[in-house]
Amino acid sequence: MKAVIFDRFGGPEVLQVATLPDIHPPGPTQLLVRVLATSVNPLDIQKRRGDYPEAVPLPAVIGSDVSGVVTAVGESVQSFRPGDEVYYTPPLFAPGGYAEHHVIEETVVARKPGGMSHTDSAALPLAGGTAWEALFERACLQPGEKVLVHAAAGGVGSLAVQMAKDAGAVVLATCGGGNIEFVRSLGADHVFDYRTCDFVRAVLDVTEGVDVVLDTVGGETLAQSIEVVRAGGRMVSIVDTPYQLSLLPAYERNLTIHLMFTTLNGNRLARIREMVERQSIRPVIHAVFPIRQAGEAHRLIEAGGIRGKVVLDLSQW
Repeated sequence: MKAVIFDRFGGPEVLQVATLPDIHPPGPTQLLVRVLATSVNPLDIQKRRGDYPEAVPLPAVIGSDVSGVVTAVGESVQSFRPGDEVYYTPPLFAPGGYAEHHVIEETVVARKPGGMSHTDSAALPLAGGTAWEALFERACLQPGEKVLVHAAAGGVGSLAVQMAKDAGAVVLATCGGGNIEFVRSLGADHVFDYRTCDFVRAVLDVTEGVDVVLDTVGGETLAQSIEVVRAGGRMVSIVDTPYQLSLLPAYERNLTIHLMFTTLNGNRLARIREMVERQSIRPVIHAVFPIRQAGEAHRLIEAGGIRGKVVLDLSQW
């Protein structure tokens, strides 16, 4: 089986194409999937550079998204059969999608959106699942509420803007100046350039406070965002901030804060598929690389300025 692996932690140069032993057959509740596309996520970069060394045994196969075709199923599998086109996020610290084949539990898998290419659907599982869980399962966003999405041009942010708008929310967003019109095109009602304006003042100029903040930046952005949330509001941060922050002002406003590391759920991905099929949301693809150029894709992400997702095509070795 071909795969892109790394046998030491480091920069993008540690990624290399290798031949691994064939993967084991699926267990009773598992699927064997031929991987046709995956993508690059911040988590993949963190694992490659050694942020979680105890959780990533070497040599490692990463890849937090999979879009592909079922080739075999376990004896107890009920919902899938060989030939089904599926998409999912592998367990976050298990072998991932940078390989020709992958074995996965049935419960975290969904059929991919109909009529969508595998390179497009590979941009959805982790970013889309994260956005959905943050907005609707953690923050419980309701129609008519106001939500502020940080880094709204990124992989999670671009999907969160679309999901929130589809749910009937008023969407405020931050991004770089070059992405303002793009984020408006996704459905944001108010967009602020985080480089040139004070987002706290800008948000409070057009609202009396938002109901929900989705933080995909972390650090001081999380702390400052407390100032724009109405009393009793909710905040969700998906970023691990590696230093101490004071969140004391949140107590005065009686806020609920979720520090979220996303969970895996096939039913959630089925809901996202429905949104795609009714054209309520779409993945934003910045670039597609053949899997053999995974290192170049990682370099592009680490350089910053990405709009949406960078995808890896496993039909091109």
